[in-house]
Amino acid sequence: MSEREQAKQIIDKLPEYKIKNILLFLQGIAFDDDIEDDLYCEQLYQDYLNDPDPEKDKAYTLDECMKEWGLE
Repeated sequence: MSEREQAKQIIDKLPEYKIKNILLFLQGIAFDDDIEDDLYCEQLYQDYLNDPDPEKDKAYTLDECMKEWGLE
């Protein structure tokens, strides 16, 4: 089985809400010049700003992260 076929199988198994992230990633790696990279980054930024998740702006301290990840 080719790598392309393997990738398609993985994508087919993903839940719908993850497909947008995969699409953005694929669009990002398909760009060949800086202008397109800037447009891709701007789109990611706009997606973040428009994300309705109420906790997207929640800040965590380094200590909190290290404790959660078991790196104390």
